[in-house]
Amino acid sequence: MAARSTALRKARPLRPGDTVGLATPASPIEEDQLEAGEQLIRALGFEPRRGPGVLERAGYLAGDDAQRAAELQALVGDPDVAGILCARGGYGCQRLIAHLDAAAFRKAAKPLVGYSDVTTLLLWLRRSAGLMSVHGPMLETGDAAPGDGHRELARMLTAVGELPRWSGSPLTPGWSEGRLVGGSLSLVVASLGTPWEVDTRDAILLLEEVGDPPYRIDRMLVQLRAAGKLEAAAGIGVGSLHDSPAPPGGASADEVVRELLAPLGVPTLVGLPFGHGPDNRPWPHGGRAALDAGRGELELLEFPVARR
Repeated sequence: MAARSTALRKARPLRPGDTVGLATPASPIEEDQLEAGEQLIRALGFEPRRGPGVLERAGYLAGDDAQRAAELQALVGDPDVAGILCARGGYGCQRLIAHLDAAAFRKAAKPLVGYSDVTTLLLWLRRSAGLMSVHGPMLETGDAAPGDGHRELARMLTAVGELPRWSGSPLTPGWSEGRLVGGSLSLVVASLGTPWEVDTRDAILLLEEVGDPPYRIDRMLVQLRAAGKLEAAAGIGVGSLHDSPAPPGGASADEVVRELLAPLGVPTLVGLPFGHGPDNRPWPHGGRAALDAGRGELELLEFPVARR
C-alpha cells in the first residue's frame, strides 16, 4: 500500500525544564512504575505531565482505542508539552493508526520516544507524517534513577553534546550510510502490506526482539527476506535478542541471525546496544548513520531534533 510522500522533518528540540507528556498508546502501566518514571524524568531535567487517562485499563490495553488515540492527540496539541514519552509498549499501537491525524503530528513536530510495540508509531510517523522520532527507553522498568540509556536520551532530545558511536560484532564486512529505520522485528514484519510498511531502500535497518524463540526469529527474517526488505537495505544492525531460549540441541537466536543474514552480502553488525536487553541506547528513527562492519562500528550522524 502506498504511503503519503512527505519530506522527512526533524522534531523540535527540548530545553531543560520543558514538559514531557506521558502517553500509554499500547498496554497499561502500573502506577508505581509511572511514579518512578516521573522521578526519572525530573532527574533528567524535564517536567513530566501525565496524559489524560494514562492509567486507564481495558484488558490488555490502556483504555479503548478512541481513548488512547485521544490521549496521544491531546499531548500533540498541547502547546505546553514539548515532547512525548510512551510509558510502555505491550500491544495496541496498530489499533490507533486509523484514529490519528498525521498532519497534526507533523505540524507540532514534537519528538516521540518509545520502542517495542511503539515501533509501529515510529514507522507511521516516518511514512505518513514525514517526522523523525526516537527509538529509545521508556518507563516500564520502574527505574527512578536514570541509567546510561536515559541520560543519552536526554542529550538526543536536546541535541546537546557529541553523537554516539556504537560498537558491535562484525557479521558481514563493508561500509554503508543511510537513514536508520526499524525497531522490534515482529512489529517491522507486521508493517508489511500497511501504509506504514517499513522502507529499507538505502536505509540501515536496525532490528531487536524479546521473548521469541529462535524458530520465530527465523520465520520473521525469512519473511523480510522474501519481501525484499533485507537485500534492499544499505546495512543491517542487530541489537538485543533478549529472552530467546533455544530448545535443547537447537540453534540459538544468534545462530539463526548469522545463518540468514550473512549470505546477503549486506554490511551487517550484531550485538549493538539497543532493544529489550539491559543496555537500551536511543537512536534517531529516520536519522542518518554510518555503519562500518569491518571496524564493528555504527556512528550516528544526526540528532532527531533540530539544533537550537
